[in-house]
Amino acid sequence: MIPTLHMIKTQREAATTVGKVLAGASLTVELQSCWRTNPELSGQQRGAIQDLSYGVMRFYGQLDALLQLLLNKPLQDKHLRCLLLVCLCQLQYSRTPPYVVVDNAVSTALAMGSGKGAQGLVNAVLRNFMRQQDELLVKATKNDVGHYSHPQWWIDKLHKQYPENYQAVLDVGNQRPPMTLRVNQRKVSVEEYGKLLVDAEMDSVLLWNNAIKLKQPVAVEKLPGFAEGLVSVQDAGAQLAATFLDVHDGMRVLDACAAPGGKTTHLLELADIILTVLDNDAERLARIEQNLERLKGKVNQLICGDAANPSQWWDGKLYDRILADVPCSASGVVRRHPDIKWLRREGDLFKFASIQDKILDALWQTLNKDGKLLYVTCSVFAEENRQQIDKFLNQHSDACQLLLTQAGMIDGQLLPDSQHDGFFYTLLQKV
Repeated sequence: MIPTLHMIKTQREAATTVGKVLAGASLTVELQSCWRTNPELSGQQRGAIQDLSYGVMRFYGQLDALLQLLLNKPLQDKHLRCLLLVCLCQLQYSRTPPYVVVDNAVSTALAMGSGKGAQGLVNAVLRNFMRQQDELLVKATKNDVGHYSHPQWWIDKLHKQYPENYQAVLDVGNQRPPMTLRVNQRKVSVEEYGKLLVDAEMDSVLLWNNAIKLKQPVAVEKLPGFAEGLVSVQDAGAQLAATFLDVHDGMRVLDACAAPGGKTTHLLELADIILTVLDNDAERLARIEQNLERLKGKVNQLICGDAANPSQWWDGKLYDRILADVPCSASGVVRRHPDIKWLRREGDLFKFASIQDKILDALWQTLNKDGKLLYVTCSVFAEENRQQIDKFLNQHSDACQLLLTQAGMIDGQLLPDSQHDGFFYTLLQKV
């Protein structure tokens, strides 16, 4: 069992992180900030803080409903509220003994400097939850937000757009994501790498497109041959992109909005192409360079620029293939980034659609005759996907949509399930 001081630190840092995310910050960014600010944290503490922060964001709808049932009136102290959310998550979803959670929560409230009576309130609320847990859980799930732990607008939109699948999509959004590998077949065959996993006592299953799903996630440095570039971590749905783009040796290819570079390196594994990599974020471009270095991949150009404004970066030479993995709501990958559910607003979809529209129009100008452009989002909302493509096709008489086939994909939309995240794919050809 973690010593009391360690548990207090864990609860306090998780509550602080949750508070910043609920105020509008990114969970990933805030956890990195926590690690920098607290270099003394052990690996065990980091793991616990991360699990609790992710857990609260994953089940925030339910936990918030529970807290409302347990309080006579809304808490004015936001730090104390976040501490209670963290502790409810611990009681509901962790294996930590309940008495340990409650006893340390009382001490954490004191350490956080909460006002008079905070310790008594924390103790009463958490013990009340323990006494009435089953009854409270039933009450908390009587409304959609408490039941599905997604915002109401999100639930309503999925219900309207996917009446037969929306419940499954919402349920998947609250699960832990799978860890899926892409084998670099320039260096090792899928069969050979499978044997390396067996030797390392890592159970796996083969999915489509030779993607390998690990039954239990591991740290990347423990993967056989990871440092040597034998394998990369990439979702099975994301691995479809490079294949769909249909690249061949000698082609001029543009990977727009490329960071963090998973699709970039996959393209280089499939063919000897003249590849230009573009992204508007210099720090994210640095991550691509790191991936390229590990995999010994070489690109023609690595450019920091806006895909919607080719005049900033384009040399005037047309591309044979363009991968447009455009900015989007990321609604198809919420189990990897559960804070997205609570940070997004319905109006954001229209903002993203406007950006996507500009990028599509701009990149189309740089595509060769008979060239192909693959439009990709990790979204499940039609406003960013089917509606966007229908609009583009109506406005561009020189564009036609090519058929893409993949099990489980309907009209380009791949809904998230236990095997992969949610993506939308459309392959356009200039005619």
